[in-house]
Amino acid sequence: MSPALQITPADPLQFTTEAPNPSNHSTAGLAPLLLTVMQLIRQLMEAQVIRRMEAGQLSEVDLDRAADSLRKLEEQIRQLCQLFEIDPADLNLDLGEIGTLLPKPGSYYPGETSTSPSLLELLDRLLHTGVVLQGDVDLGLAQLNLIHAKLQLVLTSQPVL
Repeated sequence: MSPALQITPADPLQFTTEAPNPSNHSTAGLAPLLLTVMQLIRQLMEAQVIRRMEAGQLSEVDLDRAADSLRKLEEQIRQLCQLFEIDPADLNLDLGEIGTLLPKPGSYYPGETSTSPSLLELLDRLLHTGVVLQGDVDLGLAQLNLIHAKLQLVLTSQPVL
């Protein structure tokens, strides 16, 4: 017989309205991870806007809208970093031999090679070139396959016909 699962409500006194202390990552929760992913996606979208701008695929109105949206998203990320007392520089992870998650400011321009590799550069090039991922995924826990998925994913910044 397996042990019973018990769920008890949290003590309301444990919750505060203050921002989590970043020195204690268990208190900060998922905020640093989510902000890192948001920053990666923002910079990836920025690279795609630059590629389309250089290819003449964006009107002035589209370019202005995209630039304004990217600025607003960057400001929101900065505000959330401030709220959670996270240094924005900490959003760039060092991935060892692979390089870094994000390029150093000013070190990467879409379509040009950079001196220090980053995961963002790789993703930008994959999106520009296009890649097809195909396979089976089984998700589960406790040695139980609970979700089965057969995937075929076309990942590209180009229109898919």
